[in-house]
Amino acid sequence: MAKIMSATAKTPATTTRVVTARETQELAQNAREAELRSRWTFLTNHTHVLILLTQDPSMVLRRVASCIGITERAVQRIIVDLEEGGYIEREKVGRQNHYRILTNHPLRHPVEAHRTVGDLLNMVCKKPKT
Repeated sequence: MAKIMSATAKTPATTTRVVTARETQELAQNAREAELRSRWTFLTNHTHVLILLTQDPSMVLRRVASCIGITERAVQRIIVDLEEGGYIEREKVGRQNHYRILTNHPLRHPVEAHRTVGDLLNMVCKKPKT
């Protein structure tokens, strides 16, 4: 809200903007969609980070966080987990980090340990257009 000083008094006057019915409907629809998306997902945030870094190995972590919908600090913790687990390698190129996914490592849970990170990424990543 904008604050405007009243000409006759030394107290601030408040102005408001009228929100149209269409804007209200769009905001409500966006809120409903966001809530549905945020309840739960089939893949973890660790997998989301891997997917994004597979698509763009030099993506900055702020952008990764924005795409996933988590904080940049949370992405940094995930990167540390993935590095310590041997799932990614970080290479400093100038001022940027480039990430290499080590696709031959098995998945961590016993239910899916017979599959590799590469298997998972091949299944869920967008295929390049040919």
